[in-house]
Amino acid sequence: MANGLDIVVVTGLAGSGKSHVIRVLEDSGFFCIDNLPVVLIPKFIELCQGYREEITRFALGIDLREGRFFESWPDVLADLRAAGHRVHVLFLDADDEVLLRRFSETRRPHPLAQGGSVHEGIARERKALEGMRALADKVLDTSHFNVHELRREIEQYYGQISSPHRMRLFLISFGYKYGIPHDADIIFDVRFLPNPFFVDQLRSKTGLDGEVEDYVLRRDETAAFLDRLSALLEFALPQYEREGKTSLTLALGCTGGRHRSVVLVEELNRRLDVARFRIHVKHRDIAR
Repeated sequence: MANGLDIVVVTGLAGSGKSHVIRVLEDSGFFCIDNLPVVLIPKFIELCQGYREEITRFALGIDLREGRFFESWPDVLADLRAAGHRVHVLFLDADDEVLLRRFSETRRPHPLAQGGSVHEGIARERKALEGMRALADKVLDTSHFNVHELRREIEQYYGQISSPHRMRLFLISFGYKYGIPHDADIIFDVRFLPNPFFVDQLRSKTGLDGEVEDYVLRRDETAAFLDRLSALLEFALPQYEREGKTSLTLALGCTGGRHRSVVLVEELNRRLDVARFRIHVKHRDIAR
């Protein structure tokens, strides 16, 4: 089917922000349905195709309330893609401590608590959703987002979905001292490079400043690393696309996330083919 539909499937842990994400997608022009039984999704898509001029982008929310229907999701996903639809599965996650706080603030019971504690419900849900998480194109950790930041993230991810044939590539710089990004598909540690932090005139600057950029990029080991990483991505990204992956998150980490990783992400962004990929850059810890 040359004119398949754009479909975003939103799933994940209770309390991770699924309802909010669905509302953001609705505001962005998606036709949204939450908790449609999985087995009815193909029929729903079939019925809506008669209205293609009005509705071409869908967002569907799925969670464990689907019960036994949930088990059929892998087959449904494969069928939708085989039919030519562009399906992107977004899995929302968050740290247990954050989920506990959110349930405490809202005073809502966890749907899988089964009379026990919220913590027990979270553990059961994580186990039950392992298969769904494994099928996700994008895992987004919402632990450190407020509602406004989460809205911006979702709008950035899906704002260009009208160009569906290009893979979305998310480049993230981060500092190991603040933890690794849980939503990263591939992580590289660049702490082997000389650290501008130990140069007095560079310490207060960031990788976005020309002096820091020059300090990092003029190193032979930096050039060698970037050449090899570029070659790896040139080989691997088409293979991911061939297997149906529509987005990939690559994270580069240094100690504080302000110097080396920032420079390398910016340089990698310049090297990649913008005609082939929709590239989004985020410097997670640059302001810390």
